[in-house]
Amino acid sequence: MEVTCLLLLALIPFHCRGQGVYAPAQAQIVHAGQACVVKEDNVSERVYTIREGDTLVLQCLVTGHPRPQVRWTKTAGSASDKFQETSVFNETLRIERIARTQGGRYYCKAENGVGVPAIKSIRVDVQYLDEPVLTVHQTVSDVRGNFYQEKTVFLRCTVNSNPPARFIWKRGSDTLSHSQDNGVDIYEPLYTQGETKVLKLKNLRPQDYASYTCQVSVRNVCGIPDKAITFRLTNTTAPPALKLSVNETLVVNPGENVTVQCLLTGGDPLPQLQWSHGPGPLPLGALAQGGTLSIPSAQARDSGYYNCTATNNVGNPAKKTVNLLVRSMKNATFQITPDVIKESENIQLGQDLKLSCHVDAVPQEKVTYQWFKNGKPARMSKRLLVTRNDPELPAVTSSLELIDLHFSDYGTYLCMASFPGAPVPDLSVEVNISSETVPPTISVPKGRAVVTVREGSPAELQCEVRGKPRPPVLWSRVDKEAALLPSGLPLEETPDGKLRLERVSRDMSGTYRCQTARYNGFNVRPREAQVQLNVQFPPEVEPTSQDVRQALGRPVLLRCSLLRGSPQRIASAVWRFKGQLLPPPAVLPAAAEAPDHAELRLDAVTRESSGSYECSVSNDVGSAACLFQVSATSCPRTTPTYCSGRRGSRTLWTLCSTTDSVSASYEVRLTPYTTFGAGDMASRIIHYTEPINSPNLSDNTCHFEDEKICGYTQDLTDNFDWTRQNALTQNPKRSPNTGPPTDISGTPEGYYMFIETSRPRELGDRARLVSPLYNASAKFYCVSFFYHMYGKHIGSLNLLVRSRNKGALDTHAWSLSGNKGNVWQQAHVPINPSGPFQIIFEGVRGSGYLGDIAIDDVTLKKGECPRKQMDPNKVVVMPGSRAPYRSSPQLWGPVVIFLLAMQR
Repeated sequence: MEVTCLLLLALIPFHCRGQGVYAPAQAQIVHAGQACVVKEDNVSERVYTIREGDTLVLQCLVTGHPRPQVRWTKTAGSASDKFQETSVFNETLRIERIARTQGGRYYCKAENGVGVPAIKSIRVDVQYLDEPVLTVHQTVSDVRGNFYQEKTVFLRCTVNSNPPARFIWKRGSDTLSHSQDNGVDIYEPLYTQGETKVLKLKNLRPQDYASYTCQVSVRNVCGIPDKAITFRLTNTTAPPALKLSVNETLVVNPGENVTVQCLLTGGDPLPQLQWSHGPGPLPLGALAQGGTLSIPSAQARDSGYYNCTATNNVGNPAKKTVNLLVRSMKNATFQITPDVIKESENIQLGQDLKLSCHVDAVPQEKVTYQWFKNGKPARMSKRLLVTRNDPELPAVTSSLELIDLHFSDYGTYLCMASFPGAPVPDLSVEVNISSETVPPTISVPKGRAVVTVREGSPAELQCEVRGKPRPPVLWSRVDKEAALLPSGLPLEETPDGKLRLERVSRDMSGTYRCQTARYNGFNVRPREAQVQLNVQFPPEVEPTSQDVRQALGRPVLLRCSLLRGSPQRIASAVWRFKGQLLPPPAVLPAAAEAPDHAELRLDAVTRESSGSYECSVSNDVGSAACLFQVSATSCPRTTPTYCSGRRGSRTLWTLCSTTDSVSASYEVRLTPYTTFGAGDMASRIIHYTEPINSPNLSDNTCHFEDEKICGYTQDLTDNFDWTRQNALTQNPKRSPNTGPPTDISGTPEGYYMFIETSRPRELGDRARLVSPLYNASAKFYCVSFFYHMYGKHIGSLNLLVRSRNKGALDTHAWSLSGNKGNVWQQAHVPINPSGPFQIIFEGVRGSGYLGDIAIDDVTLKKGECPRKQMDPNKVVVMPGSRAPYRSSPQLWGPVVIFLLAMQR
């Protein structure tokens, strides 16, 4: 029977520097900030309680070799949404003056390339108590005709807090209770924001006119004291009432001083007055004192709605609005419309012609237009008509129509817009009509159809427009996924036809459209052309760092792949071993046809060829490097349970197995050897608990119930991560109408994986979840899983298969897009990997935040996919899941190294 061996541990002399054996990442979260209390809640979850405004300090204590890298994330988005990016990748997470919105579950993810990443979490609960707000409302209704009136008063007390606040009502110094007398009710209303308690005084009595206090308390958690607010109810208590000193619409000339008074006509207690401007704050220089608003030397930018609001916490606030219009005119435009009846785009004698003129004015409806021909007022006739408010044109536009164009109609026409009697300068626009007036054409100059620049450099896109009159040029983007220009606008007008871009980035690459503008030219079908912008940027490679382990004497293929870059090809590749330059490897025909990767083949791994390899690739713009740490494994051709050997000053331990089953536990003994001799022997019992990355794959199902998520890892090259959660740990303020309420089991304790698409996620952002590496022992496999795609902004869910027989090659196996309803559905995807493989779940963010996608119960099974729902009793659970595991018929090296890596 074949002997399967694994080099387990190698102890290197450590008298010079602290190097050790390879060990997987382990992590533990501890707190070091201003915590109020750290406790266990009802689901055995660690909860870290802190007061709003204090400093949050969480430390992720990690062990492992190489030293693990640490990344912090937070439920419902990246941790970087709420604190400095520099903190995300540090072992210590520090948030100064923590806010209530920063509460939630924080994850510490540690990984070093050995085994699966270590993920620990802790829930941070931010405590706060705001000042309460007390408002008074009343109802008055006639009872028994006109003999008397019944008045009911409601005192509403509202506060925001965490944990929920306790309310105490007092009349004077006496505490009120719900059953104190028939005239008092205390209740909590429905459909209110925040926490609210209402004190209802039915049919007011003389003793009800008193001072009422609402006291709120969170029972001194985190040292937060109680807060209170008092209101005195009298027989004159009344809501505010207002009136204005001017009309609701006020039109003034530029430069005039504006004064508006807001007068109180009622309210007890005395209401507070406040002025506001919409949109935006009050203009610079404006002065609001009580109910008087003064705006000195008003300008066009000061136009808008000004609101006077009076509040005294009784009834609803009183509000009056003044629409201030400062007369102004700007942007005089014209357009020439040839005879639309004959569908002509040229000016021809004997046909009709229309000239249109428009200005942007405030107030728009008060603008008057005058037409002149060759400096003289145009005379109206049967062939010359002036119309206003053409339904096909913007509001308040003047049009001059020439019926049956004659040669004598050629000339210069001028349209003048004015405000009669107002000190606002007139605006005019001039149009020349002659036999030389021709519609526009647009083209791209020779050699400018494709513009190639490096990232960070300026770029200029150019289109040439001809015609008389010569219109401006409008620029837009053709690419659907990039609808906005770099300026953030969908359209940008350039008078000279040149679009200038400063410091271009790779996302600016694409096709740009230039077209003739409708105004200040012919009102005909726009002429357009396209310019291609190529932004070159340095390469991004995979893997950036990789541990490569192989038995002595066996070949190894190192592959450095180009993930992204422009140009998307490798211009040169240089290999180094331990810093020394290696001769260029022979170029294979396949590599010559697809120069998107570089390969180095080691025919046989030896102790001398073990070490660090670096591949530096360039695409003529920049360079990037792949790092490989190659190490050899060996085992004597014997069959003991434990075997050991010594090479020089290094002690090598090897664990060997010759049986088809896995023992329950192993004992590992280790003796260090240094230049000073042998050290003390240490031993350790390794208990076998679960296999990881079984090379002879049996049927596997993953329910994501364990924090190890069955050995799945987050792809480091994507835009964001998948999140593991259940109904108990999900954010209570998450976006409604998207995402599942529970996992496929329907229980609140069941976990699933999902992508959160709220800010700062953008259209096209990708999250990738990568399975462990499986050795293909069958020709066909079936990947079955449940998916939940509910929300109007759902993007795409893709299943990819990554082949590892010659580097990493991803192929699409299945894809689904769009809203599929608020229900879990199952998919069966057949795959036929040619060698060792991984499966990848890729979630792609759609056009908005209502696009959360979830997956659960992933099954990988040998053979063809079933035509009907799979029987869950016939599948075997992946490592880390809830069901038992069926042992593999053979134990290979990777099994044992991951077994030992998982031990604590």
